[in-house]
Amino acid sequence: MSNTSAYPHLLAPLDLGFTTLANRTLMGSMHTGLEEEKNGFDKLAAFYEARAKGGVGLIVTGGISPNMRGRLAPFGCELSKPWHVNKHKKITAAVHKYDTKICVQLLHAGRYAYHPFSVSASKVKSAINPFTPAEMSVRQIKGTIKDFASSTRLAQKAGYDGVEIMGSEGYLINQFACTRVNKRTDEWGGSIENRMRLAVETIKAVRERVGEKFIIIFRLSMLDLVEGGNTWEEVVTMAKAVEAAGATIINTGIGWHEARVPTIATSVPRAAFTWITERMKKEVSIPLVTTNRINTPEVAEDVLANGHADMVSMARPFLADADFVNKSAANKSNAINTCIGCNQACLDHVFKQQRASCLVNPVACYETELTFEKTPTKKNIAVIGAGPAGLAFSVYASQRGHKVTMFDRADEIGGQFNFAKQVPGKEEFYETLRYFNEQIKLNDISLQLSQEVSADDLIKSGFDEVVLATGIVPRQLDIKGIEHPKVKSYLNVLRDKQPVGQKVAIVGAGGIGFDVACFLAEDESLSTDLEAWMKNWGVDKDYNEPGALITNPDFHKTEREIYLLQRKTTKVGAGLGKTTGWIHRATLQKNGVNMIPGVTYKEVNDTGLVIDIDGKEKTLEVDNVIICAGQQSERSLHQTLVDANVSVHLIGGANVAAELDAKRAIRQAAELAATI
Repeated sequence: MSNTSAYPHLLAPLDLGFTTLANRTLMGSMHTGLEEEKNGFDKLAAFYEARAKGGVGLIVTGGISPNMRGRLAPFGCELSKPWHVNKHKKITAAVHKYDTKICVQLLHAGRYAYHPFSVSASKVKSAINPFTPAEMSVRQIKGTIKDFASSTRLAQKAGYDGVEIMGSEGYLINQFACTRVNKRTDEWGGSIENRMRLAVETIKAVRERVGEKFIIIFRLSMLDLVEGGNTWEEVVTMAKAVEAAGATIINTGIGWHEARVPTIATSVPRAAFTWITERMKKEVSIPLVTTNRINTPEVAEDVLANGHADMVSMARPFLADADFVNKSAANKSNAINTCIGCNQACLDHVFKQQRASCLVNPVACYETELTFEKTPTKKNIAVIGAGPAGLAFSVYASQRGHKVTMFDRADEIGGQFNFAKQVPGKEEFYETLRYFNEQIKLNDISLQLSQEVSADDLIKSGFDEVVLATGIVPRQLDIKGIEHPKVKSYLNVLRDKQPVGQKVAIVGAGGIGFDVACFLAEDESLSTDLEAWMKNWGVDKDYNEPGALITNPDFHKTEREIYLLQRKTTKVGAGLGKTTGWIHRATLQKNGVNMIPGVTYKEVNDTGLVIDIDGKEKTLEVDNVIICAGQQSERSLHQTLVDANVSVHLIGGANVAAELDAKRAIRQAAELAATI
């Protein structure tokens, strides 16, 4: 990398004494699901190699258990036997083709293990796991320390440059460190010196086993964000002990998985937690890594230039773009496919035992399966619709060598993303549209905006293929009074900026209904005003309380009276993302939004919306009724083109109009582009 002028701190090497990292980027640990798949390590090798080729300084793998009880799931991956070494060698050999170092993360799940053999400091069940852990005996504790050391030795044999010992996010070592779980009265419980003993003894045993010239990262929970978490003084005591025990680097951990504070979702302000790493820099002398919601080189450079940390950890941004570092070094940050923090294809997949990928980059974790070789037969392709599906298809198809012309009746690209980006906490969609605008230029795609094309136009133009990415139209509901002036569609609100009254009923509580409710309720400054966001979610930056939680948070509350209604009798929001749905529900609850299931819609009249719940009729006296009740595919061109024997393809919302799904739309577009 010759040009380091744009991001001098980010691209500066880091001398660890016995080895040097090429730059200050750490690809944070992410479990992909490939660890357990058949032939998964061949795919993992390709996945990590792409990131090494892309310039990342240090990679940390997904969590691998040092023993059977520490596995995340019954058949979870572990590194505990000599015969495990060879498959890991595939990864290290692939990464070491480039100037990148790689550490395996050793993670003992403790009470987060999703199987009946789980163990922990004490027999205290987690609210997010049906299994109650057994309390570990002293013999088991000492055995686990030995297992960490043995696993590290195997990692060394496999060619890893080091290990990251997972001591945060509420996993076993973190469970021992906090009174929330650790109720012991022996030498492994009570004072912080006893509670942190597992961490300290593990680091010592690991260092003794592998010698001085091996990276040991310790992931330290600096903010537990749960009741029964540690005080700042206890965290500092532990950090100093970790350094003294032989750690090379301390990585910042933020929050337990059961914390009720968002830590990585898109609504969290960028670099929201680097202040805690900066505070720790005054206490220890080894390099510190900061983390969470750092997704552009500009943000990363700023964090490092301001002295908040020695390195930045970015996990999902390397899912979104394997070439993040090389593009930064070439001063081409506009060409970076930015992580939008949606969690939809990464964390949501992993928590459902599916392979991780990325909404904006469907190639992630599919490097050996979804490829875009140059086409031997160049085609002239028309793409109708410049929403997520049309954009993704156009870029991938043009990269293969096809000539692509993209039409849209709107005056800007983006389709439904243009509405989503206005919702507080979803501003990252602007980055996706910036990326696609840049790709349209780089790939010489002919973009025809403000252009309504007919089937005749397409037939006469003689395109080899037509791809309909025309999206959806809102579904019309059959409710008495639906033509009343009070009634608006979500497009009237988000696209047309029509004024909305102080009392509102929203019909439909899927993703769009929640977006509209957030748009009307949430203070839009929260995603940029860090102090206000912290107060809103009850985070104590002064760290006066254990776990850094404020006892009585200062919640912003909307002045609007909002009803979010659905026909289904299930919990409102049950179908939202597995790792982010609770955030949307909590946001609306804090704002006093009335979420009501099991509703039958009777009539809209001058007074408001008449509904029926459990056979009881009720009138909601509202100024507006906003319809967010589903959509239909926009396919008006399809049949005419088929009848004219034009080769036509449907992707995205035009193909399936069920809940607006950019993840499916972009993947479908990529798969078509790879084969057309």
